Parts: sequence; C-alpha cells; structure tokens
Amino acid sequence: MIIDKLKKRSMPRPEIKDSKVDIPIGKWVKCNKCGEIIYKEFLHENLSICPMCNYHFRLSGRRRIWQVIDDGTFEAFDIKIDTVNPLEIDEYITKLKTLRKINGIDDAIVCGTGKIDGEKVVICIMDGNFMMGSMGTVVGEKITYSMEKAIELKLPIIIFCVSGGARMQEGIMSLMQMAKTTAGVSKLNEAGILYISVLTDPTYGGVTASFASLGDIVLAEPGAMIGFAGPRVIKQTIGQELPEGFQTAEFQLEHGFVDKIVDRSEMKETLSKLIKFHK
Repeated sequence: MIIDKLKKRSMPRPEIKDSKVDIPIGKWVKCNKCGEIIYKEFLHENLSICPMCNYHFRLSGRRRIWQVIDDGTFEAFDIKIDTVNPLEIDEYITKLKTLRKINGIDDAIVCGTGKIDGEKVVICIMDGNFMMGSMGTVVGEKITYSMEKAIELKLPIIIFCVSGGARMQEGIMSLMQMAKTTAGVSKLNEAGILYISVLTDPTYGGVTASFASLGDIVLAEPGAMIGFAGPRVIKQTIGQELPEGFQTAEFQLEHGFVDKIVDRSEMKETLSKLIKFHK
C-alpha cells in the first residue's frame, strides 16, 4: 500500500546563535486561575496573591508564619516524635526522608507559640508541600499536644488547615488521629479556650471531618476547596451534576459551614481583632 511507502519527515530545528533573550529560569510563575505570568519576587511581596484575579497561591508553613506572626516571636515546640510505618512500606520511609530534606520540616505541620499584633497565641500551620498536608500520627500528636499547651498556658489556639486527607501509608493509625484531635477540641471547650480554624486550599478528608470543622470560629481563604471527598468522587457516587462552585469557600459560607471568608492581606488583622474581642 502507498501508505507504507510514506516516511515521516522530521523538520530540522534551527540553531539560535548569539541570542540576546535573557529570561532567568525559575523567576516567573503562572497563575492557576487566570493564566497571568507573574514575577516570583513580586508575587511573594504580594503575599502570594495574583494581582490580576486575587487567586491565593498555596503557601509553605514557613511563609505563612512570616505573614501572620510578629517578627522574631515564633518559637516552635520541641516535640521529638517520629513517624510510624505500621504497614512496613519501604518507599514510605524513603519519601519521608526526601521531603524532610527538601522542605526542612519533620512532617506536614509546624506548631509553636508566637504573637499576633502583640497578642500571644498557640499556632499550628499545616504544610501542603509535605505529602499534601496529609494527617498521620505525627500530625495528630502535634495538634493534640498544641491544644494541651494552649490549655496549660491559657492562650488562644489558631490552626491553619491544608490537607488531602488521611496519611494512607499509616492505615488505621492515621484514621485514629481524627478521634484524638476531636477529643482535644472537647478539652479546649471545657477549658474555655478560644480556637480559630482557618481553612485554606485544599482542606479535605479526615482533617475536615475532625478538628478543622470544630473551631469556635471557622475562617477560610477565598476560593479554598473544602470538603470530605473530592467533587469527582461525589459526582460518581450520587450520579448527579453538582451545583456551581460546589465545595468552594464561598459555597461553604453560603451554606453556613464557614463563618467568614478572609483575604490573605486581611488575615493577620482579622485574627488580631478576634483574639482581642475574646480576651
């Protein structure tokens, strides 16, 4: 057949010599919402918010501390616990070591004390760069420890949540953290300690189904996706089309799940006011 005699022609690539184009690698980032190309340093100065569409980029725990806590006041808790590997997955331990080296943190959360406009608080910040903020035994233990320290020190506690759900590599041990952290919230209530939960993009799974939803005040960043299972799973399960904006922070606010949506540029001021109101 004639088709067998046709050969694919490869077009030679022209060599570019003495090009004056100078675009530094890694200096620019594309907005996930509007597609705008943004200079990375400018984006950082703008609190990692797109200047064109107000899209809130995901933050590391370290950058979140810099944005919310007064300079030089954050002191991390000295909690020396290691991750368990109940299912004995070799790749899991290897991945943990790699992520610890890359991110400079032990697990998907940073906990300690700090000041917000001079008001001392206990603060926990989940980090989506570490296994998408999944909650395993270490995350559950650190959150519970922080709640107990808040009771001991008589300080309000703020938890910034970001999570894809449970740490499935730890099996049932991971799911048990839901009960542990929920019991910790009950102790906060009994002691009369203010607990503010801040939901960021995304907050899913066992974190949403436990401590993230139980704050005295539940705040959320604009556009944050919040839910238990993802929209695709829910759609397949119920066999129906989902409402527009389903599981966004705005949708959750409309249905009473969130108390207030707070722009990142106003987060520190809002937290400061809430702490002073409840002092």
